[in-house]
Amino acid sequence: MSISIRNVWRTFGEGVTAVHALRDVDLEVPQGQFTVILGPSGSGKTTLLNLVGAIDQGTGGTLEVDGVDLGGLDDKGRIGYRRTEVGLVFQFFNLIPTLTALENVELVAELTGDDGAARARQALEGVGLVDRVDHFPSQLSGGEQQRVAIARALAKQPPILLCDEPTGELDFETGRMILALLRRLNRENGQTVLLVTHNAAIGEMADRVVRLRSGAVVEDRTIADPVEAEALTW
Repeated sequence: MSISIRNVWRTFGEGVTAVHALRDVDLEVPQGQFTVILGPSGSGKTTLLNLVGAIDQGTGGTLEVDGVDLGGLDDKGRIGYRRTEVGLVFQFFNLIPTLTALENVELVAELTGDDGAARARQALEGVGLVDRVDHFPSQLSGGEQQRVAIARALAKQPPILLCDEPTGELDFETGRMILALLRRLNRENGQTVLLVTHNAAIGEMADRVVRLRSGAVVEDRTIADPVEAEALTW
C-alpha cells in the first residue's frame, strides 16, 4: 500500500503552550518501499508513525493510504484499518507473559480472519522460531521475544509494517539480526515498511531515509545502493 502525507500537522495544546509535534510534513511513500525515519527524541518520529497507524489523528493536512483518507474514518473504520492493514512492532515487546509464543501470536491472528492458528504458526516459522512456539516470554531471549512481536504483526499479513525503535532494547548482534529479518520480509512480501530510529547507521540499509527535526522534515534522500543489514556497524 502507498502512503500519502500532505501538509500534516500534529499540535498538542493550544495558544502559547501549544507544542507542534509535526509541522507541515509532506511525504509520498510508494508501495513496497523500506523507509527509515531518523531523528532525536522529540523530533516527531513516533507521532508520525502513530498517525500512519491510525492510533492518533493529525490536526491539519491529509493522510491517505491507498487513496483512503484516514482522517475521514470513524472509530469503527479506524479499528478495522488497524486490524487488517497495519502491523505494529514496538521497542518494548508487549508480550503477554502467561501465554506461549504461539498463543501470543494467535491472539492477534484470530482477530483478523479464519485460520488464525495456522497463520500464527506460519509467522513464527517465518521468523525462525518454529522450535520455540511452546515457550513463554520469560523462557525466550530478548531477540526471540522481539521476533515473536514481529511474528504477531506479520500474522495479520498486513500490507504496511510500522516499526518503532525495534532494536532499541537489543544488543548489537541481535539488533542487526532483527533488521535483516525485517528487510528480508519486506523484499519477500512486498510490504511497505516505516522504521523509526535515532540510529543514523540503520538508515544505510533502507531504500529511503527521512530525517525529522522539531517536527519538520529536514532531509529526504533515496539510498541508491542500500547496505545489507548484516554489514551494518554502529
